[in-house]
Amino acid sequence: MAFDSTSTYVATEALKQAVDAAVTLERPLLIKGEPGTGKTLLAEELAGSIGTRLITWHIKSSTKAAQGLYEYDAVSRLRDSQLGIEGVENVANYIAPGKLWEAFTADERVVLLIDEIDKADIEFPNDLLQELDRMEFHVYETGETVRARHRPIIVITSNNEKELPDAFLRRCFFHYIEFPDRETMQAIVDVHFPEIAPKLVAEALEVFFDLRQAPGLKKKPSTSELVDWLKLLMADELARESLYQRDPVKAIPPLAGALVKNEQDTALLERLAFMMRRQGNQRR
Repeated sequence: MAFDSTSTYVATEALKQAVDAAVTLERPLLIKGEPGTGKTLLAEELAGSIGTRLITWHIKSSTKAAQGLYEYDAVSRLRDSQLGIEGVENVANYIAPGKLWEAFTADERVVLLIDEIDKADIEFPNDLLQELDRMEFHVYETGETVRARHRPIIVITSNNEKELPDAFLRRCFFHYIEFPDRETMQAIVDVHFPEIAPKLVAEALEVFFDLRQAPGLKKKPSTSELVDWLKLLMADELARESLYQRDPVKAIPPLAGALVKNEQDTALLERLAFMMRRQGNQRR
């Protein structure tokens, strides 16, 4: 299998090689990178490119590894037994398959996305080691073993909120998605907005990369936020004109709420603009 860019997703050569290497090695592909750089979208595009189903397991701080296997509802079974409900003697009626169970028993090879694994408890990755290695797990309540019919392609994303255990990392093929350079960003914009005016893209990218380089910025604007901003600019003629005629000493661009997401960064940019204006006045 050779993964490539699609009509809606731009993949760098390094990312293409990482996907192909993980598939060849039959290892989970661990993807890290800034939020908004397309980590989750990679799994969606990968599934679409090979014509298979995507199974997504969104991880939360409360998620336990066992939930990916199955969940046994003992409380409901006890209640039903007290009420004399038919079928209570069959424990399988009270077992809900998890995302790994779904991926293992699929009729075709699927893509399994374990999204934002670093949100869970530190033991979460270690608790999945055996299941991801052996591609099987035991259901204690029924005595059955669930084995993968077709080894799924596993994509795991992380925003680096916490370190992952070494034992888990050893079993993954790792790739860090570098933030796109200007050329790659231009290609991404072209994919999303093939009819966009070149002048608008040039001005927007200039402002966007200037913002990212602002010293002390708490949250740098991401690729997805640039796409949102461009969509707004295309729909608002007054905002576009404001962008074209912008004063270099004004650090806050039009419709900045798509790019700047907290009051600290807004205040920082306003202070930078004030300092630039003051320096300009002193030179006169």
